[in-house]
Amino acid sequence: MREIVPILLLILAVTLVSAADRLTGREILRKVDDNFGADSKISESEMKIIGERVTRTVRLRSWTEGTSRSFTEYLAPAREEGTKMLKLDDELWIYTPQTDRIIRISGHMLRQSVMGSDLSYEDLMDDEKYSDVYNAEIIREDTLRDRACWVLSLKAREDNVAYYSREIWVDQERFIPLRETRFAKSGKLLKYTEIESVSRVDGRWYPKRMLFKDVLKGGEGTEFLIHEVSFDVEIPPYIFSKASLRK
Repeated sequence: MREIVPILLLILAVTLVSAADRLTGREILRKVDDNFGADSKISESEMKIIGERVTRTVRLRSWTEGTSRSFTEYLAPAREEGTKMLKLDDELWIYTPQTDRIIRISGHMLRQSVMGSDLSYEDLMDDEKYSDVYNAEIIREDTLRDRACWVLSLKAREDNVAYYSREIWVDQERFIPLRETRFAKSGKLLKYTEIESVSRVDGRWYPKRMLFKDVLKGGEGTEFLIHEVSFDVEIPPYIFSKASLRK
């Protein structure tokens, strides 16, 4: 009996330590946000739209500050060069050099496709933190591309969001969502994404190549390649102004 008691105490101690080390869904989500979030960032990216008949490539440069301000300029192809988008809080403006007009995009128009891609204006300009919008629950563990993952179920705290619920496969070591499915409030699948490669940038893991697929559209989906990204850089305030749309 004296020999059994220490063994039982050891098992109990190991169990308690293991329970203490186990992360909650909310804690995992916050670590994902830490990877993606920054006070500011500048990126250059490429969007390859793989249609049923034609593939088009659009190059972009973006400036982002927190979750409320972002500015994007189209660099190529030539017919789209100079098109710009400005997001200030919940408002979005687009400038097209062909018409020399600034148009405010609002309401249902935010869910329209950008340049025929699988991304909507909401998708492209969405910089909100997961943990600010969703409650998270771990529903299982899985393996994706030889990486151990937690599968999290996310439910929106409010109704006025583009995707009421999501499931994300979070890499247990790198805290990056390798797969995501996005659903309407009815439970209908709307879109899915796959992060197919990642890179180490300024001490964090960040997506390098992603695939977006709108299940309601034809085509093979839209590849999004991030060529360069810099975090916590100083951005001149004039960038985030409507005057910058015509510069």
